[in-house]
Amino acid sequence: MSDAPDHTRRWLINASGAAILSNAVPVTATYAQTAAAAPPNARPESHGDPSTISPVTTALADYVAKTLDRELPAAALARTKLHVLDTIAAMVSGSRLKPGDFAARYVDGLGGKPQAMVIGTGIVTSAVNAALANAMAAHADETDDTNPVGPFHAGCGAVSAALASAELAGRTGSDVLRAVALGYDIGARLIVSLGVGAGAGASATRRHSPSCLTTTFVATAAAAAMLRLDPRQVRHALSYAAQQASGIGFWERDREHIEKAFDFGGMGARNGVMAATMVASGFTAVEDPFSGDQNVFTALADNPAPDKLVAELGTRFDVFSTTIKKWCVGSPLQSVMDSVAVLLEDPAVRAGNIKRIAVDIPTESLRIVDNSTIPDLCLQHIVALMIVDGGATFASVHDVPRMSDPKVLAIRKLVEVVPSRELQMAVPARQAIVRIETADGRSLSHRTYVVRGTARNPMDAKEVEAKALDLAAPVLGTARANELIAAVNNLDRFGPVSGLRRLLQA
Repeated sequence: MSDAPDHTRRWLINASGAAILSNAVPVTATYAQTAAAAPPNARPESHGDPSTISPVTTALADYVAKTLDRELPAAALARTKLHVLDTIAAMVSGSRLKPGDFAARYVDGLGGKPQAMVIGTGIVTSAVNAALANAMAAHADETDDTNPVGPFHAGCGAVSAALASAELAGRTGSDVLRAVALGYDIGARLIVSLGVGAGAGASATRRHSPSCLTTTFVATAAAAAMLRLDPRQVRHALSYAAQQASGIGFWERDREHIEKAFDFGGMGARNGVMAATMVASGFTAVEDPFSGDQNVFTALADNPAPDKLVAELGTRFDVFSTTIKKWCVGSPLQSVMDSVAVLLEDPAVRAGNIKRIAVDIPTESLRIVDNSTIPDLCLQHIVALMIVDGGATFASVHDVPRMSDPKVLAIRKLVEVVPSRELQMAVPARQAIVRIETADGRSLSHRTYVVRGTARNPMDAKEVEAKALDLAAPVLGTARANELIAAVNNLDRFGPVSGLRRLLQA
C-alpha cells in the first residue's frame, strides 16, 4: 500500500495521466507526496502565503479554476461555437499546407502516448504534441481568427489547447466551449495589461511581438481550466507560462509561413498544455508570477496596467471583439479585398482594361504585405489575382505558382501601394482605399471602413459555416464536413471530445 503514491506519480509523469487529470484520482494525493518530500528547512512562504499573492493574481486564478462550473451567456456560447468551427476548419485545411504537414510529420516522429488527435491525419500522440501540430495547422496560412488588440491570433492557441487537454482528461464539448472562451478573454486582457500593442507605431518600439507572446497564456488558461487545476495550481501553471513566453517581431521575415505558424500558434499551444499538465502531475512553481520585484510586468510589459488583466471578467467576452476572416489572407489585406470585390461589380474592372491601381493602406501594414513572398500576404499579388480571376478563393490565394502567372504579373505591375498616415490613425482600424483608373478613362474608387467579419460588421452563422465547408470538404469530403459543422453547432450537448475523432481524422 505504501508503494501506491510512488506508482501513481510515476505513471502520471510517464504515461497519459488521463484518469488522474480527469479527477478520477484526486490531484491532492500527488501534492501530499510533494509536500512530504519537501526539505525540512523549507520556508513557510514557499507553500503560498495568501497575503503575499496580489489581488489581481488571486482573482485571475480563481476565475480560471472555476471555468468549467460557470455557464456562458447564450450569446457568448453561440459566438464561441462559431470561432471553434472556424478554427477547426482552419486546422483541417492547414493540415494540407506545408506548416501543418511539417508539424504533423514532426510530432509523429517524436512518438508519445496516444492521448490526442492530430487533426486531418490519422496520428494520435501526446496532448502536448497534438496541441503543437494542430495550432501550427490552424495558422498554416492566414485563415484563422484574429483579435485586433495587439493584434493576436486567439483561436489557434485556445482551441488547440482545449481540444488536446479535453481528450486527455475526458472532457465534453461544453467544457471545450467554456475553456476556449476563457482563452480569448485572458489573451485580450493580457495584451492590454502589458501594453505591448498600444499606440500607432508601437511595432517599431515594443520589445515583444504580441501575436507570439500571448498564445502561451491563452493556451495555459484553456488547458488549466480543462484539467480542473485549483487556484494555486493555476498560479503555478501561469508561472511556467510566463517563463516560456517569448516573441520577437522578426517573424515578418519568414518567407514560407512555417516559423510564423510556430511563433503564432504551435509554440504557445505546446507551452500552455505543457505548463498545465506539468502542474497537474505535481510540479510546483512560483506562487505569484504577476507581482514581486521580478514579475511578468517587469519582464514583458511596455506600458503595464495590471488591473486590466482581470477587468470585466465574466461580463465582457472577447469572442465578440475577435474577427472571423471572410478572406483567407492576412488581416491587413481583408479591407483591400473587400474594396476590390466591390469594384469588381463594375464590368470595366477587368484585365486588359486597367491603366493604374493605387491602394492606400495604413503605414504599419506596409511592412507585412508589401511584395511579400507569401501569396496570401502579398498585397500586389492578391489585387492582381482578384482582377484576373474576377474574385478569389481559398485555393487561388494559396496557389504559389500563380505568383509567376504572366497574366497576374501583368496586372501586378500596375499596382501602387500608398502608405497612409490618415488610415493608420483611422477608427475602426485597418481601413483601405482602392482606386482604379481604366483604359477607357474612368476612375473608380472604394474605401472599406468596416471590414467584414470584424466586431462592427460580423459574419453571420451561415457565412461562417459556408467558409468552414469550403475549407474542410476538400480534406474530409462534403458529407463528413457537413456532419462536422452540425457537431460543432451542437458542441454544448456533445459528449467526450474524443468522439470527434471520426470526423476530424483523415
